[in-house]
Amino acid sequence: MEPCRVKWLLLCFHLLLCHFSSSYSLCHHHDSFALLQFKNSFTINDTNYFYYPPYLNCRPGYSKTARWENGTDCCSWLGVTCHPISGRVTGLDLTCSGLQGKIHPNSTLFHLSNLQSLNLAFNYFHESQLSNLFGGFVSLTYLNLSSSYFEGEIPSQISHLSNLASLDLSGNGKLKWEEDAWKSLLQNATVLKELVLDGTNMSSIAINFLNLSSSLVTLSLGGTKLRGSLTNMFSNLTYLTFLNLAYNQLINAIPSSLLTLPHLTFLKLNHNLLSGQIPNVFPQSNRFEKLYLSNNKIEGDLPSTLSNLQRLIVLDLSYNKLSGQIPSSVFGLTQLSVLDCSSNKLQGPLPNKITGFSNLTGLFFSNNLLNGTIPSWCFSLPSLVYLFLPYNQFTGHISAISSYSLQQLDLSHNKLLGNIPKSIFNLKNLTFLLLSSNNLNGSVQFRLFSKLQNLEILYLSQNNQLSLNFKSNNNYSLSRLSSLELSSMDLIEFPKLYGKVPILDFLDLSNNKLNGRVPNWLHKISSLHVLDLSQNLLTHSLDQFSSNYQLNYLDLSFNSFTGGISSSICNASSIEILNLSHNKLTGIIPTCLANLSTLEALDLRMNKLYGTLSSTFSKNRLIQNLDLSGNQFEGLLPKSLSNCTNLQVLDLGNNQIEDTFPHWLQSLPYLKVLVLKANKLYGPIANSETKHGFPNLTIFDISSNNFSGPIPEAYIKHFEAMNNVFEDEMASGLQYMATFFRGIASYSDSVTVTTKGISLTMDKIRKDFVSIDLSKNRFEGEIPDVIGELHSLKGLNLSHNRLSGPIPQSMGNLTNLESLDLSSNMLTGWIPTELTNLNFLQVLNLSNNHLQGEIPQGKQFNSFSNDSYKGNLELCGFPLTKQCGKDPELNPPSSLTFNREQGFGFGWKPVAIGYGCGVVFGVGIGCCVLLIGKPQWLVTMVGGQLNKRLKVKRKIRIKAKEKG
Repeated sequence: MEPCRVKWLLLCFHLLLCHFSSSYSLCHHHDSFALLQFKNSFTINDTNYFYYPPYLNCRPGYSKTARWENGTDCCSWLGVTCHPISGRVTGLDLTCSGLQGKIHPNSTLFHLSNLQSLNLAFNYFHESQLSNLFGGFVSLTYLNLSSSYFEGEIPSQISHLSNLASLDLSGNGKLKWEEDAWKSLLQNATVLKELVLDGTNMSSIAINFLNLSSSLVTLSLGGTKLRGSLTNMFSNLTYLTFLNLAYNQLINAIPSSLLTLPHLTFLKLNHNLLSGQIPNVFPQSNRFEKLYLSNNKIEGDLPSTLSNLQRLIVLDLSYNKLSGQIPSSVFGLTQLSVLDCSSNKLQGPLPNKITGFSNLTGLFFSNNLLNGTIPSWCFSLPSLVYLFLPYNQFTGHISAISSYSLQQLDLSHNKLLGNIPKSIFNLKNLTFLLLSSNNLNGSVQFRLFSKLQNLEILYLSQNNQLSLNFKSNNNYSLSRLSSLELSSMDLIEFPKLYGKVPILDFLDLSNNKLNGRVPNWLHKISSLHVLDLSQNLLTHSLDQFSSNYQLNYLDLSFNSFTGGISSSICNASSIEILNLSHNKLTGIIPTCLANLSTLEALDLRMNKLYGTLSSTFSKNRLIQNLDLSGNQFEGLLPKSLSNCTNLQVLDLGNNQIEDTFPHWLQSLPYLKVLVLKANKLYGPIANSETKHGFPNLTIFDISSNNFSGPIPEAYIKHFEAMNNVFEDEMASGLQYMATFFRGIASYSDSVTVTTKGISLTMDKIRKDFVSIDLSKNRFEGEIPDVIGELHSLKGLNLSHNRLSGPIPQSMGNLTNLESLDLSSNMLTGWIPTELTNLNFLQVLNLSNNHLQGEIPQGKQFNSFSNDSYKGNLELCGFPLTKQCGKDPELNPPSSLTFNREQGFGFGWKPVAIGYGCGVVFGVGIGCCVLLIGKPQWLVTMVGGQLNKRLKVKRKIRIKAKEKG
């Protein structure tokens, strides 16, 4: 009977299940309606509009909602998950579905009250606010809204999601956290294990306010504008395995407690402002697999306990201030795949033998102080793909290379000797070979490089003892070579490359001894987009380049090209960088150059061009650098230049331009360098014209003109970029101004300035070089106090004007100043003792003024010679031979130097002496004149006025005696 009973029960269960299955649809009609309405509130744009990360396996042209149709079971729709019994929607995953539109508060999405998992990542909900109704999904354990263009403040109702185990809001750059929302979330989401907020705005939250939950396993806050110090706040996160705090504003040292978390395997602290040393605390039990500390200000030696990181796969310490030798223990890490110590101050030789690195694929020691020979193990690692050792001090020969997996090899900018080893030509996988700037020698058959069938980039420049033989009877081809750099190799004729480099894109033959015409075959390389022939001996006209339609970059500077610039140059309608400077070109600039829509840098300086400047610069031009200095241009400054809204560098110096100051250039929002020196510009620079005031200007040179009136104080107040210190920008990125081409700095902006008493041509302009030169004009009046607020100034030249009054004490605030020239003016009063605060001051010129009193002593002032003060007859003290007496009038305290309301601090003695001399001189002359004729008008004038003045002077003498 027992078996029958079991069968009977099973049959009953089956009939019951069939009854429920036939009575209820798997999809609840309420949720089905809500999903269809949600889908219909958007347009679908899933072609190539969105960036789909490869790890998501998304593909353009396919939306998950494409087959959602009325009358079908919503539980079968792609991206939808339902409860197996109730049919209510519990999961919605619409990642990369191309949804485009806004999510409004009345969206039917919020009707799906049973959701436990919601993923709307990588869609385009442009201008959608993160509604507080998201807080109504109280059953949610997983919420992912990443990279979907949400914006606005994150509502505090997000804290209602107390069951959240995973929250991802990353990639929404306009989402902003406030303290209340953040605090509420952390108080209620007690089971939160994964928190990913990269790219959201947490600027209002200091990092020590985070109060993180101890349950966290993954925490990613990269690029959230977090600020403050890393303290021991992470010590309670004992389950944490992944921590990303990169691209923030974190300061001070890395706490030891962070590096000893028991389960941490992934740590990213790169691109912050961290300093101090790396704590030497890594225990043997450490589980680190990936450690990123690059782009900070970390200094000191590498910790010896790095050898304990036996699980380490990636170690990135690049772009810091690390010094000393690399510990030998580092070379014993057997699991390491990538080691990057580039751009530090590491020194000493590499070890001759190592025990690890068997899995190493990338070794990066670029830009350090490493020396000695490159050990042979560097060229024999079995898995090595990338070997970068440039910008060091390595010497000796290049050993034989047997790392056949090698794809990229950079040994440039060292002191390597000898021949290029033949083993290089056996590296079939090599795509990238840089050997430039060494002392390599010998002769190499250029055809040998064709053995490297995958070679794309070849740089051999600045090895002037290395001879390349281009003659060959063999037919060979470098079929994949796109970039070839052969500059500074003493080439006397063009290499014969036609037909051998079918896809050559970049060719640099600069700084050689090439002469005559450019060969015709060079113009026939249809793939060529970048051509640098600068610093050669090339002649003839520019017409030979009229057929190079495809060129984007052309540098012919420092040659001997003659004739005019034909309008045919504009046939290169895709040109972005055009440098024709330092030639012998004459004539006018063709108007078409002013309208090339692609042009970003135009350099025509130091030629013999003349005429007026084009008045037809079109709107919204891309041009960033315009240098026409050192020519013979005349006429007015074209106001159409204000259409070049991307302009950063404008140099029109050393021409014959005659106009007033171009106030309309203020409308250029990115202008950093403005040089108008040595023209015929005139008139006052009226403050009433100031609107924007050049907020990004860092170099302002209008010297050697005919400007008059007061120094434009209103402009100086708006020189905001001169009021900032550039240390952070210099430490974290490019140090020089440049025009970018193909994403890299390819054209270096240059300028000629007068600094430290000499004319200096800067081939590269450092971003932290800040200078004002108003010299050799007719400016008058006092130096404005506001000039002392330009804290980044390195050079200030106000010489050869008509300036009067005192030297402002506020100049003592210019603590970055290296050169100060106030010579040849009419300045009076004493030298402020505050100027001794200028610790970086190397050149001081106060000569030929009317300064008086004792020269301040101490610090930099002890290093200046007599020439700094000559022509000031009332100055005394070191280094002058004139000693200061005990008269307090010759040694006034700095506080009595000058008061703008009360005037100079003159005592009664000089006043009395001045009046006394005036009386004697006036009475003497008057008597002489009266004795020889006494003209009636003079008698009347002297008789009346002299009596009045004698009474005044008599009172002054009496007062002086009383004080005495």
